[in-house]
Amino acid sequence: MPGPGLLAHVVASKFMYHVPFYRQSVTYAHDGVQIEPGMMGHWLGSLTWLLKPLVDAVRRYTLGGAKVHADDTPLPVLAPGNGRTKTGYLWVYVRDDRNSASIETPAVWFAFSPDRSGQHPQQHLAKFEGLLQADGFSGFQELYRHGRIQEIACMAHARRKIHDLHAVRPTTLTEEALRRIGALYAIEEQIRGKPPDERRGVRQAQALPLLDDLKLWFEATLVTLSAKSDDESDPVRAEPLAGARALLRRRSCGNR
Repeated sequence: MPGPGLLAHVVASKFMYHVPFYRQSVTYAHDGVQIEPGMMGHWLGSLTWLLKPLVDAVRRYTLGGAKVHADDTPLPVLAPGNGRTKTGYLWVYVRDDRNSASIETPAVWFAFSPDRSGQHPQQHLAKFEGLLQADGFSGFQELYRHGRIQEIACMAHARRKIHDLHAVRPTTLTEEALRRIGALYAIEEQIRGKPPDERRGVRQAQALPLLDDLKLWFEATLVTLSAKSDDESDPVRAEPLAGARALLRRRSCGNR
């Protein structure tokens, strides 16, 4: 029968230090202790009910602030019986206003789902009210419909496609777009950690004119591109447009 110290070590090794069960099993075997990876998995499953109050407390605190960052990432999930993995998703919700001189403790809440359906963030944020900073994933759009949650777009996501294309095939267009966005990032760097009123004042005075000019430049640039640029089958043409349109749809309040 495992004691609490062993159980804590198994769980911490897996989730804090990313040591899978089969490697832990080898480590214990070196000390003459035989513990099968499957047994560790059984222990972990039995422990989840003990950790649920802690997980719920982290969720309540993370979603209890006025603003939350949200994103998702795919991850491989074992599919027992067929010898392969399938794709699941980990939804990440972050409460962290240290960039605004907040002294509140930052926190992260993770939620797993077997697919990327929009119903998952809608359920996760069903009781949240405030500002949501996220990418342009369509599953978030329903959350903004009734005004209970206000969208704060993410400049990093809008910039990403332009950056990815520039890394593969740089052009004067991608270089100019990144230069203009970089000027906005430079302003954010100067005010990081400052109080909200100071940040707002600097943004209004310095960032807002650059954003207005960036919008006009994108609009003027888009009309000069070939209609074939809308062909999503051609990533070289489509990707800079995707980033540009993301910026035109929503003006970000800053970078992440």
